Amino acid sequence: MCERYISNNAKIGNNITIGRFAVIEDEVILGNNCVIGHNVVIHRGSKIGDNVRIDDNTVIGKEPMRSVNSIFKDDKKFEPALIKSGCLIGAGVIIYCGCTIGENVLVADLATIRENVSIGNKTIIGRGTAVENFSKIGSNCKIETNVYITAYSDIEDNVFIAPGVVTSNDNFAARSKERYKHFKGVTVKKGGRIGAQATILPGKIINEDGFAAAGSVVTKDVEKETIVAGNPARKFRNVPEDQLLKNQ
Repeated sequence: MCERYISNNAKIGNNITIGRFAVIEDEVILGNNCVIGHNVVIHRGSKIGDNVRIDDNTVIGKEPMRSVNSIFKDDKKFEPALIKSGCLIGAGVIIYCGCTIGENVLVADLATIRENVSIGNKTIIGRGTAVENFSKIGSNCKIETNVYITAYSDIEDNVFIAPGVVTSNDNFAARSKERYKHFKGVTVKKGGRIGAQATILPGKIINEDGFAAAGSVVTKDVEKETIVAGNPARKFRNVPEDQLLKNQ
């Protein structure tokens, strides 16, 4: 019985460990010193760098599905997924095609990263987190457990997002065709921080070193180096000088 499938035209590097029932499709490039777990599927053309670990039951390069009433109507052909060197990809993760994952990124168990997403170097994507399509996440970010990053979001470098944070992009809440003109995710500028269980409404900007406190509902942009709290979130105080990113 064949316990795994590796395409004859996949390019497999040196010193590779591949688990039982793994599938590696046509034109996959797998770098040196990689560890691929059991039941992993790496779809056609995906590119994996050196020293990458991919744990059990993970899927790399999945094609997106579109429902009949999806706002995304195109049948675009996406580029293969790219996972650069030194990454750790947990168990049960799904990384779609059209994704670029930078070097030394950790994607924890059960996370989902949709198509047209880029993630910078040394970023952490926490357990169960979802990063939706057309989003960009910078380098040295910490996106913790069960965070929801909505489509069309832009998260810059050195951002911290605590567990359970929810972001949104649709002020019309799925009613009327007018909404199609106004989809806009959230923007978190360099050094911005969001506390546990906060909610960020569509199109809102957390400026450099801004901080939305735990449980806050952000209905307006957060000013630079300012802490906001409450529902709706209002200015609480300035970020202490010793907490600013430039002083770390």
